[in-house]
Amino acid sequence: MMSREKNVPSVSVTYAQNGSSTKSNELGMRAMQERAYEKRGEQYLLIKSPPASGKSRALMFIALDKLQNQGLKQAIVVVPEKSIGSSFNDEPLSKFGFWADWTVAPKWNLCNSPGTDGGKVKSVGAFLESGDQVLVCTHATFRFAVEKLGVEAFDNRLIAVDEFHHVSASEDSILGSQLNEFIARDKVHVVAMTGSYFRGDAVPILVPENEAKFDTITYTYYEQLNGYKYLKTLDIGYFFYSGSYADDILKVLDPNEKTIVHIPNVNSRESTKDKHREVEHIIDALGDWQGTDPETGFQLVKTPEGRVLKIADLVDDEAAKRDKVSAALKDPAHKDDRDHVDIIIALGMAKEGFDWIWCEHALTVGYRASLTEIVQIIGRATRDAEGKTRARFTNLIAEPDAGEEAVTEAVNDTLKAIAASLLMEQVLAPRFNFTPKTKASGPVEGFDYGEGGYDPDKENVGFNEESGQFQIEIKGLAAPKSKEAERICQEDLNEVITAFVQDKTAIERGLFDEELVPEELTQVRMGKIVGAKFPELDAEDQEAVRQHAIAALNLTQKAKEVALSTAEEGETTGNTALIDGVRKFAMDVRELDIDLIDRINPFGEAYAILAKTMSEESLKQVAAVISAKKVQLTPEEARDLARRAVKFKQERGRLPSITSPDAWEKKMAEGVAYLARMKQEAANG
Repeated sequence: MMSREKNVPSVSVTYAQNGSSTKSNELGMRAMQERAYEKRGEQYLLIKSPPASGKSRALMFIALDKLQNQGLKQAIVVVPEKSIGSSFNDEPLSKFGFWADWTVAPKWNLCNSPGTDGGKVKSVGAFLESGDQVLVCTHATFRFAVEKLGVEAFDNRLIAVDEFHHVSASEDSILGSQLNEFIARDKVHVVAMTGSYFRGDAVPILVPENEAKFDTITYTYYEQLNGYKYLKTLDIGYFFYSGSYADDILKVLDPNEKTIVHIPNVNSRESTKDKHREVEHIIDALGDWQGTDPETGFQLVKTPEGRVLKIADLVDDEAAKRDKVSAALKDPAHKDDRDHVDIIIALGMAKEGFDWIWCEHALTVGYRASLTEIVQIIGRATRDAEGKTRARFTNLIAEPDAGEEAVTEAVNDTLKAIAASLLMEQVLAPRFNFTPKTKASGPVEGFDYGEGGYDPDKENVGFNEESGQFQIEIKGLAAPKSKEAERICQEDLNEVITAFVQDKTAIERGLFDEELVPEELTQVRMGKIVGAKFPELDAEDQEAVRQHAIAALNLTQKAKEVALSTAEEGETTGNTALIDGVRKFAMDVRELDIDLIDRINPFGEAYAILAKTMSEESLKQVAAVISAKKVQLTPEEARDLARRAVKFKQERGRLPSITSPDAWEKKMAEGVAYLARMKQEAANG
């Protein structure tokens, strides 16, 4: 076994393997598809579920019902790139119990067919005039067709958008604005599907009033992985290296694991600017090159132990060579053959929609700018396959070096990698349902409250293993009042947490400001982010969303702390480490109340991992770069602190004191004093 002494997983989540997500019902539907099909009568549907959970088939069931029983004329399936079009090829659904088959006439699958009548856009027009029912095309073809034919040409049809996170509400997104036009006209049905729980850039996918019209089907990563038959554990970690990554790669690349290596983008700091040399270097590190397999184009490499590895190089610029390798990887005859290939090396390929069920390790070199891309890459390793019990994602990142310019850039990349790791932890955790603890509180059916059961005198943590949901009581928690705030608390907390952990000020201060009062982040910073994200909510609902989001983030972090400490002590963590962690934290505190949750620094545990993973010298350097930019209080922050001081006065009957031993009370008093000074200065001219 090779040394991996520096590779500290930031989180390891273990699942129950109860087989439920892969079992089919009498109509041939898996759990997620059944849940989606129950909502088939809705006009606007958004399906959020992980890669490999069966979204394309879920759409087939819904579309066939809409065509047969809901009076719609045709279904148009829109995919981001041609290769994904194959997910919507013919399926003999009746063979598994459904009442119809899914068929697409070859000329109407515009991902494969060149299009008739002089091009693909004309083909879309010809399809709308035809009596056929299903068309598959790319986002680009669809955009041009809508521009040419107008939204009204698509009336009374279903528009299904796959990989919906490619769309956005920004003015630059043509497809986004076209969707808003379709919804405004209200004459089509829309099914949107995404395997990502957030867009990589903080731009919303739809304008809020249109998003509110969608019924959301959420199938979590937890449910998906918990319901697998074979895969039991998923590790996510980051690893820092100095010098060239190719020299350190064998510390994290185990030749005995089926691995996809994504080498860095040529413009990134980690790249040596010679991608071919990098591939050669990785191949050299693994063993002696034995030549190329004439049939597949795979590189053959003999390891020091005498095993011959088959390595697929998708980085090669020679199109003929690369296409040969790509075709060999997609060969359906080898789909279930574990020995077909051992390692895939890619740069821009083998991400979204790439299906290699045997992949055990997704190893990514260099920081990835888009969280969506990271989710997609992790999705390559989370397929269920016989004999595959563990999967992992590793992000290999360059340690900051001494040059000032490079340090700042490296620090930013490091912070972004930590943010991505925090978000993935959130995505992989069970779903949180928070309720205020009141005298009327009681146990919820279907939830296990641990040893001793439900305690009416305490805040309780219940867990339903089948649905992968927590039911958590929190004293003093604000409940959402409006339907929209309720929807956000149920469906979109990850969106809020994404904005928060990607907020530069929040993560820098949370990791490196020794004088930080956690409430400055959990209340002021998170409050500001929620206000900017949901301006349509009133102040009370904004506060409810803020509390729910910070509770979800901080409880996951506390659970991770417990899980990692028990793992270090050599205790077996079983398949419930994260669940036990949440429960243990709730039991160890006198009261689980919102003030206690607000007093936790959300980045504390991430710092502990960083300190183990990065060399001491680099860590000091990072801290120095960040503390050099210490920011003073802004008028806006002072106003927010003063608002919270008013609330404090209502509760305690006095204003916060500037000499208080409580750091948060002192901070609120500083905000009040700052505003008073500003008023005084303005009055004095």
